[in-house]
Amino acid sequence: MNIFVVYDSDNGHTEALAKSVAEGAKIPGAKVYLSHVRSARVEDLTEMDAIIWGCPGHFGSISDGLKTWIDKLGYLWAQGKLIGKIGAVFCTTATVHGGLEATMLNLIVPMLHQGMIIVGLPGNIRENALYGSYYGVGVTCPVETSPNDPPNLPSGNDLALGRALGQRVAEVAGKLADAESR
Repeated sequence: MNIFVVYDSDNGHTEALAKSVAEGAKIPGAKVYLSHVRSARVEDLTEMDAIIWGCPGHFGSISDGLKTWIDKLGYLWAQGKLIGKIGAVFCTTATVHGGLEATMLNLIVPMLHQGMIIVGLPGNIRENALYGSYYGVGVTCPVETSPNDPPNLPSGNDLALGRALGQRVAEVAGKLADAESR
């Protein structure tokens, strides 16, 4: 089972969350690929069973780096190459109520256009009930007061949500693969 975690990150916040998502997806039988959009190849998506992408939220929308990458998926859509693949999303924002859910919904829409099966994060995961969202993982990393300050990276609870999303995606993708092999 192949899982591709593709992310955009401006200052390391989303990259830290992406790494936790990839870590959670590393269950037995899963091969996980983690790539920044600058080096991710759209063509590789056809070989994946699950695709998870994330970015910083920019005013409630997808970052320009990930949006530009997603906009290259037209020929895959035209050929139906991503139909039936598992998809999930994550994001970071700099402020509370800074557009986490709007960003995740904006990330989900292209997956729906591709015919992907969206996997969110259920409320029975303790950290999600307290800090999360059902659409995926969205975390707030407050803006640093100075460019010289170390980044306000995701907290332990935030990273636990990332690992939970990665694990859930891998488990669902595994169940789907098992069902298709019968």
